[in-house]
Order: sequence, then C-alpha cells, then structure tokens
Amino acid sequence: MLRKKFRFISSAALIVLGLIVAIMVLTRHEQIQAASAAEKPVTPAATQNPPAAPAPQPQELPPGTISHTAKAVTTAQFLARAHLSESSYMTVAEYVDAIAKANGGKTTFKKGETILVPGIEPQPIVEKSRPFAKDTEVRAIYLTGGTAGSAHGIELVRHWKQAGGNAVVFDIKDSDGTINVPFQHPLAKKLHNYPITNLPKYVRYLHSLDMHVIARQALFRDDNIAQHHGELAVQSCSLHQPWRENGKLVWSDSSNKEVQDYNIALAKYVATSGVDEIQFDYVRFPAEGNQSDAQFAFQKDPKMHRDDVIANFLDRAYTELHPAGVLISLDVFGIMAWQRQVDLSHTGQDITKMAKHADVISPMIYPSHFFGMDGYASPGDAPEHFISVSMDRFDKVTAGSGVVIRPWLQAFRWRTKTYSPEYILKQVSASKGHHGNGFLFWNAANDYSKPFAAMPTMMANPKIYLYTPPTAVAQNTPAANGQEKTAQPQTASRTQP
Repeated sequence: MLRKKFRFISSAALIVLGLIVAIMVLTRHEQIQAASAAEKPVTPAATQNPPAAPAPQPQELPPGTISHTAKAVTTAQFLARAHLSESSYMTVAEYVDAIAKANGGKTTFKKGETILVPGIEPQPIVEKSRPFAKDTEVRAIYLTGGTAGSAHGIELVRHWKQAGGNAVVFDIKDSDGTINVPFQHPLAKKLHNYPITNLPKYVRYLHSLDMHVIARQALFRDDNIAQHHGELAVQSCSLHQPWRENGKLVWSDSSNKEVQDYNIALAKYVATSGVDEIQFDYVRFPAEGNQSDAQFAFQKDPKMHRDDVIANFLDRAYTELHPAGVLISLDVFGIMAWQRQVDLSHTGQDITKMAKHADVISPMIYPSHFFGMDGYASPGDAPEHFISVSMDRFDKVTAGSGVVIRPWLQAFRWRTKTYSPEYILKQVSASKGHHGNGFLFWNAANDYSKPFAAMPTMMANPKIYLYTPPTAVAQNTPAANGQEKTAQPQTASRTQP
C-alpha cells in the first residue's frame, strides 16, 4: 500500500515539473518572437494604416507677385485699383492688362478662385531729388493735382516729353487748401481719396522720363484754414471775425507763425519725396477787398511791414528747405516788376528782398492781365510788348542777386482774340530775347493744344526760342545758394477765369 502511494506521489511530482518546464519554454519563445519582430523594419505591406502622403508644397510666386483669393465675383479692374499705389504701374488700364496676362488672359474671377496680382513693389518707395542747375532751361506745363494723378495726366506728361518738354509743375496744395497727397497735420484738409496716392512713386516716374519735377504749393490763400480754423485767418477789425476778400472767406494770416509753420512742414515733407523744386505761389498778402478792415498778427509790431513779413518767411523757409537738396522758386505778380508803392503795400512782394531767398523767380506775365497798362486797350493781343517790357524790368530789379527769371506764359485764350500756336511762339521768343530762362505754360483746365502745336517750331529753331545757360553746375544741393520767383500782373487771381 505504501508502495502504491509512493508511486502516485512520484508521478504527480513529475507531471508538475513537466508543466513548469513547458510554461518556461513557451514564455521564452514569445519573448524571442517579440524581440525579433521589434528588430524587423516596418514596410507599407506590413502595416494596416500607412502614413498619410506629404502635403504638396505651395507653388513659389514670381518676384513682386502676390496671390488673392476672391471672396466673391471680382474683376481685374477692381484689383488694379486696390493695388495701384503699391505697384509699379502708373495707370489702371496698364495694370488690368498685366493682371490679365498673369492669369491666362482672364479679367473676371469667381468666388474662391486664386488670382495672381503682379507688379507689387517693396514699400515705402524712396525717391531722391536730382541735382539740377538753377539756370538750366526749363520747358514746363502745369497740371492740377487731379490731372497729375490721372491716366489723362500721365498721357499728357508723355506727350509733353515727346514734344520737347523737360519739366512738369503740379499742385501739391492749391488755393482752396486742398492737399493732393496724404499728409498728416492738424490743419490739413482730409480727403477720402487723394489724387496722388504715392508721391515718391509719381516723382520717380517723372524722373524716369528725365523730367524736372516742380511741386507747386499755394501758401497763404487757403480756403480750408480761413473757413475751418478762423483764429488763423485774417481778422476783420469791425466785425471781430474772419475777414472776407470781396465777400469770400479765403485768406489765412500770412504773418501768423502757426500758418507759416504748417506750410513749411508740408514743403519739407514734399522735399523728402524726391521732387527737384518747390514752387511757392500766393506768397503774399491779399491784394483786394477792404484793406483798412484787415487785421494781421504782425501789426502788433509797429516796425514791421508786409514786405518784411514775406521776406522773413522766405528766409526761414529757404534755410530749412534748401539743405534737403531742392530748388526754391516763387510765383509773383507780373506787375510787381514796376515796384509801384500801391502794389508793394498790398501784396508785400518786394522783389529785391524776395530774390535773396530763392533760386528762381517766375513772374506771371500773362499779357491779358495787364489791365490799362501802357495805353493798350487790349493788352492780351500785345504779347511781345508786355512780355519784353516785363522781363527787362525783372532783370533790372533782380540785378546782382543771382536769381533766375523763368516766366509763366499765357496758355489760355482769356481776353485775347489772337490766341493760337503763333501767340505761344511770340511769347516764348519775346521772353528768350529779354533775359528769360525757359518758360512755364499755365492753363487752369490743362488744355495745351496750342503749346503742343507750337513746340515743333521751337525745337527746330533753338536760337530763337530756347535758352542755353552759360554754366551747368547743379544748385539744388545742400551747399548751393538760391533765389526766388515771380508772379503775375494786375489781378489778385492766380488762375484765368
């Protein structure tokens, strides 16, 4: 019995030992398989969830091109208008063509479409004034701010260049106080849309045509200041409110330092935008209206007179602006060449004093404006007489000053029956023959059909019509000295009717 029991126990022990060994062998086998699997590289065929394919890289855009995703149906013209000021293109039409070319000829785009917009330039654009000798002949036309910034203005400039012109005068600030470029100042009239949205770009374009760039700035006749900043306007002694010239509220106080500072600040801003010359117009006191009722800040000093105010302002403006490398020119009444006391006492335009603080004086010697002068019933039809006499007088009154006399000539038909291309030629030849250095054509509507018709004759006969300076030393540089500019005869209005 004991023997049987012993055999049973021995068999059970062997079975348990065998189970233990089997468990150890199976466990070791699983470990070896796991290790082996970890060492094998994973291939796409061995995985149930292969990794996602890499995202496609966005296509690199050409230099100067941006992409635009349309949020609604849009057009190339809409995009051209939106990006014109930051682009290298000067007109919307040219930019529309460029956008169409970049998009396979398309000019209309659906919502969600990606549109390529080319020609975008780094901002801000930087342009510098070009060295220019003040006695270099200038052949210029005048453009309003609205015209200058338009496609029509660009075409006018191109046409003028082709005809033989080499300069453009355009409005930065006109006599209604409107500033045609973005300029941040408490006194500046704010516009929703500025005619010239990017002044350095516009100047750069004119320079690319080899044009001398002249920015015209109306100074003290300023409707905006007179109407919205009454404390800076000329004051009425009798009414104790802003003074009116013939019923119109248009004059800021020329002797008010805040008014002067504002105009100098604008001129300095424009000078940093690359223009070559800043031309001051309305650099005077009002010449019409009830003068005895007009009160100015300078009258607190009994020793000061109107001509002192103008000369002192120009001294300060010239000192602050000339280091920027720009020429300073002045528009003055043509009648001021006669230096009559009545004109001096009203306008303050003493040409001898003004010439000390400018590079160029541009007298406005429009024949039609010499009312009742020298016995002519129709002065507008006697251009040779009034231009030659005026230029001789200006030459005499500025003798020794070093200032250049570059006149404004009449390019409009007001008060003349003989306005024509020949009329233009008579003015230019008379000016050239009497100390005139180049010319500026004025037409308030920017209609230069007659000057354009006269230019071929001028360019073909330089000895009769064109001025050749004796020297060619650039003088719109920080070290150069300068002189001033002249205006127009017996009228208080700068523009023709």
